[in-house]
Amino acid sequence: MAAAVVLLSALAACASPFRADVSRFQSQLPPPQGQTFAVVAEDPAMAGGIEFGQYASLVTNQMASLGYTPASPETAQLLVRFDYGVDNGRERIRSTGFARTPFWDPWYGYGYGRAGFYGRRGPWAYGWYDPFFDAPQVTSYTVYTSGVGLKIDRKADGQRLFEGQAEAVSTSDRLPYLVPNLVEAMFTNFPGNSGETVRITVAPEKTRG
Repeated sequence: MAAAVVLLSALAACASPFRADVSRFQSQLPPPQGQTFAVVAEDPAMAGGIEFGQYASLVTNQMASLGYTPASPETAQLLVRFDYGVDNGRERIRSTGFARTPFWDPWYGYGYGRAGFYGRRGPWAYGWYDPFFDAPQVTSYTVYTSGVGLKIDRKADGQRLFEGQAEAVSTSDRLPYLVPNLVEAMFTNFPGNSGETVRITVAPEKTRG
């Protein structure tokens, strides 16, 4: 019975949604009327890749839905620099029972990305407590830090108009699942309040558990 509870706890961890922390900064970002843009890779190694093109199309669709007009990088007024990544994961231990050890300390520090994505300090803290058993039961699983970065520059003079990043911790390392959700989080209430970090809950991956 105790083993069954441990298994159910692990499955619940897989099904739990992750939260995306979205930070955005802007300076003189023009209104969308008449403004053209092109999405380009922040990392030149990604440029022209099929995978990057698939994710860049998500950003293009979001920008177009705001009223900006897609164009080629040669003619666009705005260059939207896009990056994404996920780290190699960290094993986490979860304990259930009456013992007071099940509560985790916050963990800090992470780095990810195929473009040498920066490391940043940010807390996530979780705690579990199971009142049904005397002895703690322990299980482990892997969590991953993922993120997307977005920068918008005015092509005419290279002026930076917008910077944003959406970051999350989840039990999935699948970029086809993570990147669309993170892009959606990035553009929720875009462009947001400059300097504000908001937390957005992203739905769990339905194909894993």
